[in-house]
Amino acid sequence: MTYISSVGIGVPPHRIPQQDVKHIVKQLFSYSEKQIERLLPVFDHAAVEERQFVVDSSWFFDDHSFEERNHIYQTESIKHCLDAIDTCLSDTDFLHQPIPYEAVDMIVFVSSTGIATPSLDVSCINERPFRENIQRMPLWGLGCAGGAIGLSNAMDWSKAHPDKIALIVCCELCSLTFQKQDSKKSNMVGTALFGDGASALLLMGENSQYCNHLKGTKLQLHEQSSLLKKHSEDIMGWNVRDTGFEVIFKKSIPALVHSFWKKHIAEFLQTIQYTSEDIQSFIAHPGGRKVMEAMEEVVPCTSEKLHYSYEVLKKHGNMSSVTVFYVIREWMKKGIEEGERSIISALGPGFSSELLFAEWKNV
Repeated sequence: MTYISSVGIGVPPHRIPQQDVKHIVKQLFSYSEKQIERLLPVFDHAAVEERQFVVDSSWFFDDHSFEERNHIYQTESIKHCLDAIDTCLSDTDFLHQPIPYEAVDMIVFVSSTGIATPSLDVSCINERPFRENIQRMPLWGLGCAGGAIGLSNAMDWSKAHPDKIALIVCCELCSLTFQKQDSKKSNMVGTALFGDGASALLLMGENSQYCNHLKGTKLQLHEQSSLLKKHSEDIMGWNVRDTGFEVIFKKSIPALVHSFWKKHIAEFLQTIQYTSEDIQSFIAHPGGRKVMEAMEEVVPCTSEKLHYSYEVLKKHGNMSSVTVFYVIREWMKKGIEEGERSIISALGPGFSSELLFAEWKNV
């Protein structure tokens, strides 16, 4: 068996309330009164109260090259990834004793908001006493589904190596992709939703010598399922411009929850031989308020089963791949009773869906 053992987060320093972001956008774009009435309400309806960014509010008013954006991405990512890793390996909410850096056998590094070769997990390894023979699995381009897909890959690896430990690290600095020349509604939706952050999740095999370090109930992973909608690249992703990444974010995503994701979750529940009533919580990546409301209708379930998805969205926004680990962390801090069941889910570019089934166990 494989256990989600601890989760740490790295939170950027610049906290900006949603209404301040709305005011910035109103200043930046020369909208007519009609356009303002049509576009700006997205900030009020996004169910986001505040977000954290690696840049302050003045940064958004200037022009920035791809080179400048990417330099900030590289330097700030390392800083916040290390914060998340350090917390993950020592958090007393989840661990009786810290897990040594030397005990980690593999690092999965997930990101889509900047580029680096070598991938930034190398910098993290160099900054901490990880072993030189640690295995590495960098994953790029998975967007909002990246955290869940990284977790699925690490789960398969962990099942093959039940005595070993994997660390999945996600970092997304979505603020650096903001394009002040792009007045399309997709950019407004992205600007109303996306924030910056890093997260790290510790995955431990059942035969690890460090299982006695674990505290409280843990998520024991059992099954995963991936689904890709063919010829749907135009739904979510990036257009690469001279000034950086320009967001692709189609309004049809909530409708796809009612068709594409409905099929996936129904088949997955049939595979694990449970109904939605048997699931205590849906640990969903909070892609947005409309996406989660569509999930509630499809499953069906109450909003309480997605409680921390809404809470993380409200306090941090959508941090792409990072966000689902924030949600997992909140459910773990709550202390779910042994025997309860959860489904972890995320939607991302491709258009893709990732699902994992887990049970809460005392290790």
